[in-house]
Amino acid sequence: MSDYTILVVDDEKEIRDAIQIYLKNEGMTVLKAKDGFEALDILDQQRVHLVILDIMMPRLDGISVTFKIREEKNIPIIMLSAKSEDTDKILGLQVGADDYLTKPFNPLELIARVKSQLRRYVKLGTYEGAETIIELNGLTLDEASKEVTAHGEVVRLTPLEYKIVELLMKHAGRVFSIDEIYERVWREPSYNPANTVAVHIRKIREKIEIDPKNPRYLKVVWGIGYKMEK
Repeated sequence: MSDYTILVVDDEKEIRDAIQIYLKNEGMTVLKAKDGFEALDILDQQRVHLVILDIMMPRLDGISVTFKIREEKNIPIIMLSAKSEDTDKILGLQVGADDYLTKPFNPLELIARVKSQLRRYVKLGTYEGAETIIELNGLTLDEASKEVTAHGEVVRLTPLEYKIVELLMKHAGRVFSIDEIYERVWREPSYNPANTVAVHIRKIREKIEIDPKNPRYLKVVWGIGYKMEK
């Protein structure tokens, strides 16, 4: 269990720190977030094998975070909440959590559940080990190094440009609306995002396309949105 990284998300520092002690004693690496937005930022930047997630948090609650994680990731999620009604547990599991533990909890029981979920995920689930490299006809994205190359040359992208390219390349062939691109990359509700997204798309094309006016990779689907050609 020594090679695993666990993300602990809870707005109470004492709980985050207590869980960290127990997980570290098992040889695991622990990352901590105090709310949902901070958790999603860490998941974008770090390799995480399991998430322990509080439900009632400021800014972005655990239910919303679970929805966001399940859009792209299959890592185990253990919900940890003071909500103890059966309906709360059922809701948590229905939105995508793998396990649910109510507060106050026995730390040893939590650790046992963490180990159980990791075993199922790594040995029996869809865990793929190393980060992936996506290649589309000369356009390459390396998730480990966060690097994009086009025609053999490294492309210098801003963080937002990289996230747009990553989103579209991971789902090559799928059309994303402008609103969906904005909400998934900027992580906030969209409000007339057309110009903002269009400016970034134009800059990306200037960097990855041989002829930006006749793009080979990043295509517009008129009236709907954008897609990355397979």
